[in-house]
Amino acid sequence: MTSTIEIETAVPASRMFKAAFLEWHNLAPKVVPDHIKSASAVHVDGGVGSVRQINFTPGGDLGTKLESLCTHFKFTPTSSGGSTCKVTTTYKVLPGVTPGDEEAKAKEGLTNTIKATEAYLLANPSVCA
Repeated sequence: MTSTIEIETAVPASRMFKAAFLEWHNLAPKVVPDHIKSASAVHVDGGVGSVRQINFTPGGDLGTKLESLCTHFKFTPTSSGGSTCKVTTTYKVLPGVTPGDEEAKAKEGLTNTIKATEAYLLANPSVCA
């Protein structure tokens, strides 16, 4: 299954990109501690082939409901100085799991994560500046 969402933020696209790609291994446990226990950079330069290890909290669906998950992010500047985050997610559910339910949860989770990142960056203006 594949789904796409667009989320408006008050944070410039360049800061959202830095937070999501260059610094996510440092920020994720602070931004979404209920979902991400820890993270580390294996090879991160922001380009194709960047690799991070993310350790989820026990409440994660990966392995219990989802077999795999792949996301594509695109941050576009807006005229107000913020950005639009377009996220395309492709996922495969495990046998016996209803795809529609998981799609709704995935959209809600991504929206909450982007909004939590936005709030963190607004509260910490020097981060990813």
